[in-house]
Amino acid sequence: MKRKIDLSHPRRVHVIGIGGPGMSAIAIVLHQMGHLVTGSDIRDNATVQSLRSQGMAVSIGHTADVVDNVDVVTYSTSVPLDNIEILAASRAGTTVVHRSEMLAAICSLARSIGVAGTHGKTTTSAMLVHILLDAEMKPSYVIGAEVLQTRSGASWTGEEVFVVEADESDGTHAALSLRGAIITNIDKDHLDYFGSLEEIRRSFTLFAQNVDGPVVVCHEDGQVLKMLSEALTNGLEINFVTYGATTQADVRVSNVALTAMSSECDITLDGDMYHLSLSTFGRHNLLNAVAALTMAQQLGVAVEDGIKALACFGGVERRFQDRGTLNGAVLLDDYAHLPAEIAAVIAATKQRFPERRLVAVFQPNRYHRIAAMAQDYADCFSEADIVAITDVYASGTPRIAGITGELVVQAIHGVNSDKVVAWCRTRDELVQYVSQQLKTGDVCLSMGCGDIEEFPDQLLKAHAATGDKQ
Repeated sequence: MKRKIDLSHPRRVHVIGIGGPGMSAIAIVLHQMGHLVTGSDIRDNATVQSLRSQGMAVSIGHTADVVDNVDVVTYSTSVPLDNIEILAASRAGTTVVHRSEMLAAICSLARSIGVAGTHGKTTTSAMLVHILLDAEMKPSYVIGAEVLQTRSGASWTGEEVFVVEADESDGTHAALSLRGAIITNIDKDHLDYFGSLEEIRRSFTLFAQNVDGPVVVCHEDGQVLKMLSEALTNGLEINFVTYGATTQADVRVSNVALTAMSSECDITLDGDMYHLSLSTFGRHNLLNAVAALTMAQQLGVAVEDGIKALACFGGVERRFQDRGTLNGAVLLDDYAHLPAEIAAVIAATKQRFPERRLVAVFQPNRYHRIAAMAQDYADCFSEADIVAITDVYASGTPRIAGITGELVVQAIHGVNSDKVVAWCRTRDELVQYVSQQLKTGDVCLSMGCGDIEEFPDQLLKAHAATGDKQ
C-alpha cells in the first residue's frame, strides 16, 4: 500500500543513493522546498560535492546512525532492501518509501506534467522546461540529466507547473498522479522488471489512465499505436493528442529537412502551419521538440513563442555533446544505450558531419539487458565506419556468466561479416585501439549510460601523455 507523504511543512528527509541523477534531483527539489535533506551513497562524485555545496550533508558509505531522528527515508531501486539504513529506519518506525512514492508526493503539490517513453524523455523534458522558462512560467522540474542552459537537472520554484521525467524502469511512471503527460515511444527494455514488451506497453497504458488531462503521444511509434488501439477497444477514456508525420496525427509533421547546420520541419496544428528549426541534430529530436511544443500549447504557450524558444535550445548533458578534438578528429559523447537510440544518434552524427569517417564506441549496459537483447544490436551500427565495443557496465546488476560485450560484436558480425568491429575488453585496450584508428577529420562518437562518459577525457589524456614522451 502506498503511503501519503505530507510535504506541506518542513520535514527531515534522508535520501539513500543520493549521488545518482534521479535521486540527486529529488534531493535538490526537497531542499529547495525547505526540507532538511541529508543523504548517503557508496562513492563520492561531482554530484555529491555539488549537493554538499548547496548545504546538504552527504555521507559516503552506509551506517545506521545517519537515519536517527529523520522523518522520512527514501531510496532508489538500486538500493537493496537489506541496506543497513533502510533496516535501521524501519526498526525505528520511520517512514521508508521508494523514490516513486516520494516523487508522487512532490507531484501532488503542483500541476504536474510527466514526460515518459523508452527513448527521448530527458531531452523532451528539457525542451518543455526551456519553452516554459522562456514563457516566464517559472516551472519547477526534475530531469535525469543536467540541462546545459540552466546547469541543473532540478529546480523548485513553487509556481504552478512541475515537469517531471517519468522513468519506467521500475514502474515509477505509473505511480505518479499527473495533470498532463507525454509518451515519446514504447520499446523493449527493462525486461528484468516487466518480463515482456506487452507488459511494458500495459504499464504505459496505466500511466496514461492516471493522467487527469492531455496525453501527448507519438503517432509514428508502432507500440504507441497498439496502445491507442487497445485503449479504444477497451473503452478507456484517455485524452490522447497525437503528433507525427502521419496524416491521422492531430499535430502533423511534414517537409523534414536535415542538414549539417540544422534540423527543420513544418508543423500543422489546429489548421495552421508553422516552421520549426532546431540547432540540435536528428529527426528524433524534431519529434521530441514537437512533443514538447504540443504540451506547451496545452499549458497556454502560443505556438509561435514555443518555436522561437526551441530555436535557442542548447541541449542536455551527454546528449550529442561535444567533448573536444584530438588531432583534428571531433569527439562526441551520448547517453544512447538501446539499439534505436544508437541508430538515431549515429544518423544525427552523419547529418552533422556527412563526409567524415565515423568511429563508434559503445559500452553495453546491464548484464540482464545484454543477455536478453544482444541480438537486437546487430543492425544499429550500420552507418558507422569502425565500431569498438567494450565490456558490460553492470549498473549495480549481478554478473551473468558468459554475458560480455563480445555478444554485441558477434551480433554485428552475424549480419555483416565485413564490418570493422573491435572487441576491447578493458578501457586501456579501448583507448589504445581508438587512438590508433582515429585520423584527422574523423568523428569519434562514444555511447552508453555507464562510465563511458569518461572515455573522451581518457583519450585526450592518453594522447597528451604520449606526446610528453616524444
